[in-house]
Amino acid sequence: MRPAFFLAALASLAGTHANPEPDLAGTIWDDIKDAVTCAGCEGLLGALKLATGLGQTAMENIVIGACKLAKIEDSDVCEGIIKEEGTAVYYTLKNLKVGSHTSKTFCSSIAGLCEYPDIRPYNLTFPVAKSSATRPPPSGQSPIRVAHISDTHVDLDYTPGANAQCTKPICCRSFTPEDAPGKTSTPCGPWGDHHCDPPLRLEDSMMDAIAALDPAFSIYTGDVPPHDIWLVNQSSVLQSLNSTYANLGKLGLVYAALGNHDTAPVNLFPSDTVPASHNPQWAYDALTSDWTGLVQGPFSSMTEHGSYSIVHPNSNLRIISYNSVFYYKYNFYAFQEPMEYDPDNQLQWLISELQAAETAGQRVWMIAHIPTGNTDTLHDYSHYLDQIINRYSASIAALFFGHTHTDLFQVSYSNYSARSADSATAIGYVTPSMTPDSGAPAFRIYDIDPVTFAVLDYTVYTADIDSADSPNTAPKWVKYYSAKEAYGSLLSPPVTDPSVELTPSFWHDVTVKMEDDDSVFQAWWGRTTRDYNVTECNGDCATDKICSLRSGDAQFNCEGPGTPFQITKRSDGSSEVQLDRPLCEDAVLTRIVGGLAQQGVDAEKYVREQVERYGNV
Repeated sequence: MRPAFFLAALASLAGTHANPEPDLAGTIWDDIKDAVTCAGCEGLLGALKLATGLGQTAMENIVIGACKLAKIEDSDVCEGIIKEEGTAVYYTLKNLKVGSHTSKTFCSSIAGLCEYPDIRPYNLTFPVAKSSATRPPPSGQSPIRVAHISDTHVDLDYTPGANAQCTKPICCRSFTPEDAPGKTSTPCGPWGDHHCDPPLRLEDSMMDAIAALDPAFSIYTGDVPPHDIWLVNQSSVLQSLNSTYANLGKLGLVYAALGNHDTAPVNLFPSDTVPASHNPQWAYDALTSDWTGLVQGPFSSMTEHGSYSIVHPNSNLRIISYNSVFYYKYNFYAFQEPMEYDPDNQLQWLISELQAAETAGQRVWMIAHIPTGNTDTLHDYSHYLDQIINRYSASIAALFFGHTHTDLFQVSYSNYSARSADSATAIGYVTPSMTPDSGAPAFRIYDIDPVTFAVLDYTVYTADIDSADSPNTAPKWVKYYSAKEAYGSLLSPPVTDPSVELTPSFWHDVTVKMEDDDSVFQAWWGRTTRDYNVTECNGDCATDKICSLRSGDAQFNCEGPGTPFQITKRSDGSSEVQLDRPLCEDAVLTRIVGGLAQQGVDAEKYVREQVERYGNV
């Protein structure tokens, strides 16, 4: 899923001023509230460009110093993360123009301090106008099973008995003598821990459980390596890819998609407008080799940057797997100057493949890592993708994603001003992760109409990793819930016939039921994390969550981009910066500035002093 984010940390500096006021947290809070025009963030970007003028090494050292001073992470983590991401950050900042659409998109999507700029109009060219065709009726034939797996994040260095609650972004390794088995009071179990990425044996166990359910084929929506983002390199990524894709091979036919973790450094997939020296071609080549070994028959089309189209054998189903990381807000290369409308012409490629499917009368599954409507997808690209999905909605049976580690869905609409069952056009299924940080490790099994390839139902299976104390006794993978059982009987009229599709309208009606009956919402809310560590969500929280389910186009997602850290008022009237480590994100650098504020350090003043010092060397 999501790693440390350099730009998010830099953007969070936007709320500071170079003055020695004792209540710096309060000053930050006031500045954040006043930054509605993005002026604070863009002013910071100008200062950071000065730092790039000193060279990449100096810029990296300045931020490493800030990370260590704030004591947000251990020194080796500070150095490793910043050195890994430094090349991309330096390139992006050096070419950025303050005040441009790019910088405004940066300040809104990364820092969450400002309003998003308006979507840039882009004339997508469709070869043929949309017809009046609708979704085909159910065939009534016996369904087939399809498995959906995502975000495995296997840690090949997982050490049973090691410290599960260490000081690093990822634990369950013997980073220090105190973290070693027998030396810690919080040891991790043989099959995993909720504070860690899973051991290989858990993935082995999951593959055995899926194979026993005998799926006709499987889909895998990316993110193979673990979250050791300050240590990751080409060698470790290739080792992870080889291990997990060999395991996936046990399931027979598998269609896969690229995840943001599937390279080193993480997230960084530039388009061809960036110099070739930045391109992780080795990752693309490795994934192409792995994918070729899993599919049966030739690809209909394959790009050079992690996307392909293929017709499922002896069927009318076309699988289109595309590189969603081009549109990811933490892919620093997305912030080109100016921002590209269609990186590597992938949108036009999607149109051509969807048109080919429509012309041939084929059904389509689109698979990718990051959901199109998720707030991690930049608004311009989310809007363009949703336009394409709406144009070909009659051909698209469903979309399949991962990335969030939680159990979700998203609905697209032909009219977002009047979101209704009638205007619901497409459904995206977001499967929970195998890595257990957001809840029990999980996978889905879909019941699929073998003619229309519509989703008739899905069942989530989970494993209780805390129940297995012996490395020789695997946890049991058991049914957690069925979508049709959980929601179908609640609707009016009920949708319980096993041969009936879970249409986009069905899922819209589920969101309406959530609005009308809080118990339905709360049950869904618990399922998102497999009833693990369920936080309270009422009122505005519930409203925003329901809105997010109705956001195939991210600009209509009410949850917004979020903020780098939270500032609250204590009972004595002073301010306090809250810096809880975000779930899965390992957002080390987003917390640097918050840590400086906690310790009474003027962050911007510190950076400016360091720039001046390096400039005088």
